[in-house]
Amino acid sequence: MSGDFRIRPLGDRVVIKPAEREEKTKGGIYLPDTATKERPQEGEVLAVGEGRRDDSGKLVPMNVQVGDRVLFAKYSGTEFKIDDVEYLILAEKDILGIIQG
Repeated sequence: MSGDFRIRPLGDRVVIKPAEREEKTKGGIYLPDTATKERPQEGEVLAVGEGRRDDSGKLVPMNVQVGDRVLFAKYSGTEFKIDDVEYLILAEKDILGIIQG
């Protein structure tokens, strides 16, 4: 289920590339660095694991797929960098929803 990403998440884990931080409001006001330090809660799914196993051992497939734009819990997952690009790996249960459109 992983795309061309170099990390294959295990179980019900998902690799996400967080959206770029907004440095300017829609009204055109530039925000100082201190205001933009919070991690975004939106991103694109780059790789997904095979799913989790239920109590009987049956594989429960993932609800998200590569390419989905998702909203995730604020302090969830683990951040990591590859080639100076930041990514996030988290459990599917930490994804709050898929952004439509």
